[in-house]
Amino acid sequence: MDSSVAQYLERYGVSEATRRFLAKPQKMFIDGQWLDSSDGQTFAVTEPSTEGLITRVPSGTGADLDRAVAAARRQFDGGEWRRLKPLERERLLHRLADLIEANATELAELEAIDMGKSVSQARDVDIQGTIDTFRYFAGWASKLHGRTVEPSLPGNYLAYTRKEPIGVVGAIVPWNFPLQTMAWKLAAALAVGCTTVVKPAELTSLSTLRFAELVQEAGIPDGVVNIVTGRGSVVGAAMATHPGINKLTFTGSTPVGRNVGRSAVDQLKRVTLELGGKSPVLVLDDADLAAAARAVANGVFFNSGQVCDAGTRAYVHSSVYERFLEELVAYTRTLKIAPGLDPDCFISPLVSAQQKDTVMSYIAAGQREGARLVHGGKALEGQGYFVEPTIFAHCHRDMSIVREEIFGPVLVTTPFDDIEDALTQANDSPFGLAAAIYSNDLGRVHSLIPRLAAGSVYVNAHSTIDPAMPFGGFKESGFGKDLGPEQLDYLMETKAVWITLP
Repeated sequence: MDSSVAQYLERYGVSEATRRFLAKPQKMFIDGQWLDSSDGQTFAVTEPSTEGLITRVPSGTGADLDRAVAAARRQFDGGEWRRLKPLERERLLHRLADLIEANATELAELEAIDMGKSVSQARDVDIQGTIDTFRYFAGWASKLHGRTVEPSLPGNYLAYTRKEPIGVVGAIVPWNFPLQTMAWKLAAALAVGCTTVVKPAELTSLSTLRFAELVQEAGIPDGVVNIVTGRGSVVGAAMATHPGINKLTFTGSTPVGRNVGRSAVDQLKRVTLELGGKSPVLVLDDADLAAAARAVANGVFFNSGQVCDAGTRAYVHSSVYERFLEELVAYTRTLKIAPGLDPDCFISPLVSAQQKDTVMSYIAAGQREGARLVHGGKALEGQGYFVEPTIFAHCHRDMSIVREEIFGPVLVTTPFDDIEDALTQANDSPFGLAAAIYSNDLGRVHSLIPRLAAGSVYVNAHSTIDPAMPFGGFKESGFGKDLGPEQLDYLMETKAVWITLP
């Protein structure tokens, strides 16, 4: 660990448990064992506010993935996990949720140190969401069933269906919500009796490795959860084509997801893709402008804009447009820019130098293309990958900042006079992950909801997530669902059984 990182941890008084975890060598978790990469290679993990080295993590190989898939396959085919009584599997998942809760402070600190995000947001959103997701799906373990059918064909039959776990699930997890997104993919898979292989993002593997320790402590059998750290171009690509993986679930960018999906389909592998977004926001003329401005700012600047369903395109009725911008800028000025471990941080550093450069290139492009910069637009001087929350006004649909996913703290705004034009612009995107409407007229709201091409529609709020509600997009934002009972169908096979009766 670099001295700059050590001083950062000391300044904010991180827990002793976090210090102990970061001080030990990091290893992959395969079949209940902690292992180095098969070729001994590692990669550096950088802290985003100091740009210093935190630790090094094994850079997995295809051979490592083979070993993990073999362990998951052995456990699924001949182990105890899928044969446990449903209530026993439920009990173990609740035990795991209890351990996550007991170690919530440490896990939140690891997310803040590794990814750079606000430790307060990590605790209240990421870690709490992880706990809630495991508890929600733990309850489903004892509530899975098929159905009986009264056949209409001649003869005497007993006909029924069985729901059976699909097999080995491979999960490729993004860097922006490492632990929570991993929970979205694992909790349901484990509840139905699948075994799993997880590839965390190379930028943010630490909380997932700490989670693996809790899996062991909970008493979940070896081989049920396997963690292979490494690069997407190596481990992720191999997962997409691995014949031992029955179902692949991926969250990440649309270009990478397109390649992953193509490889999975070539293998006739089941696949769920949760991809990029460029979510529109409609602010109608009857909206509570102060409340809408706060919600829109929170919806786009949370996690420094590194959120797939962030509301990055705001279409505001022209009669309230300038007042809305005033409220928006005034509220945005109150959001504290600080390192993630600062308890009052709202705008944290971006995850990497590359991400910072990408965001700054889009801000420069917006100015070249004629958008009016009304707030922010600069990278902070000194150490850290900090970019000011940035707001553009009077944007049009041909601008790159309007059409392309930036994945940073950048909001584009456009006035409209006619709601039909606003809907056309809102839907004029290859993405369809989410949308939001701000209005106090529920009649208008209900008429607009079916006309927005998005997998989630938020009203007078943004990014409201609950494990009981499905999450997933339309169009190039992917297909399939995480969360909710809808997710279960993507993790089970339905078997039809016919018994001829005398």
